[in-house]
Amino acid sequence: MLDFAIFAVTFLLVLVGAVLYLYPASRQAAGIPGITPTEEKDGNLPDIVNSGSLHEFLVNLHERYGPVVSFWFGRRLVVSLGSVDVLKQHINPNKTSDPFETMLKSLLRYQSESGNVTENLMRKKFYENGVTNSLRSNFALLLKLSEELLDKWLSYPESQHVPLCQHMLGFAMKSVTQMVMGSTFEDEQEVIRFQKNHGTVWSEIGKGFLDGSLDKSTTRKKQYEDALMQLESILKKIIKERKGRNFSEHIFIDSLVQGDLNDQQILEDSMIFSLASCIITAKLCTWAVCFLTTYEEVQKKLYEEIDQVFGKGPVTPENIEELRYCRQVLCETIRTARLTPVSARLQDIEGKIDKFIIPRETLVLYALGVVLQDPSTWPSPYKFDPGRFDDESVMKTFSLLGFSGTQECCRFAYMVTTVLLSVLVRRLHLLSVEGQVIETKYELVTSSKEEAWITVSKRY
Repeated sequence: MLDFAIFAVTFLLVLVGAVLYLYPASRQAAGIPGITPTEEKDGNLPDIVNSGSLHEFLVNLHERYGPVVSFWFGRRLVVSLGSVDVLKQHINPNKTSDPFETMLKSLLRYQSESGNVTENLMRKKFYENGVTNSLRSNFALLLKLSEELLDKWLSYPESQHVPLCQHMLGFAMKSVTQMVMGSTFEDEQEVIRFQKNHGTVWSEIGKGFLDGSLDKSTTRKKQYEDALMQLESILKKIIKERKGRNFSEHIFIDSLVQGDLNDQQILEDSMIFSLASCIITAKLCTWAVCFLTTYEEVQKKLYEEIDQVFGKGPVTPENIEELRYCRQVLCETIRTARLTPVSARLQDIEGKIDKFIIPRETLVLYALGVVLQDPSTWPSPYKFDPGRFDDESVMKTFSLLGFSGTQECCRFAYMVTTVLLSVLVRRLHLLSVEGQVIETKYELVTSSKEEAWITVSKRY
């Protein structure tokens, strides 16, 4: 996977506005419609900052110029693809790396991918097994954490406002840390410490690298580096403890440790998964509950499915798979919220999209946030309609974009969120707070700008 190793270096450099490049970049956009650089050194970075986010910049650019557009990160040409048709022409199903996780690796300066395709396929298999085995082995833990949150909400008076973002982040942190790294995180203080460091690192890779502000602040940069070092330190300690030993519970790291991977590869994969799955799970839980409070008929139909599948019986791994409508609700949540609005790959050979030639070593963005709201693909795109996923062709399109649960962080988040919703909706009416307007913040993962508040009432 040499192309990904090159991409990891290149993407980091362009994001921080570096002036050193691994390859000579042409100043011609190969006839692709788009905008010229605003500044010689920074390219269109000022335009991205002024737009509020990369996603919002891409929305405007695609509205003006169509599904294939070009702009400049520093002195490098970037091409953005903003429709399903052009993405189909570019996506290679044989690629073994998730482009979203590859972006994280680049930002963290992780570059341990090798050119050995067989080795990278094997590494991907260990990663997949880690998710499968940790979910299977820790289902009872996940159910316990979900029920603890339910008990907390049941204790509230019906008028009490619940801070949804805060509670979902806390739930995700507890779930992910214990399922990925084990019993160390049964200690509440360890979870709090991890959450603090995670927040510092994530806020900078979500924004500080893109707008260049991190390198301009020595204080922030030191805080970021210290937080990352502390996260790596705890992972290294756990990796060392798990090597050559058998434990009653199987956690994500165990599958990596038991595979033929070196310590650096184990560290990188466990770090990327921990960072990404915490935030993706937290935001998927948050947005799913938000939409359920807004669309009462969807919540009613979900409750009816949960009641039909579980009855008075327990939530089990077997019957959780029967929640077809719940799956549709989560798919529509990801689509409507534009959960991960941008992904990327490096063009390893010269390619063609429609009539446009994409030069070798061009950074190609998948403007997923644009694609997920394209009315030519999604009728009534701003309507929250889980029923649209009854159509197999719609699910096939969704799968093409990597959101069907085929990517490992997404698969993990689906299961955690499904279990949580099964527990909460079974016992509670989830209600919106009258007059609340939730504004969206687009970074690597989409969130609300402010705390989202809800209220709850007991079903029985």
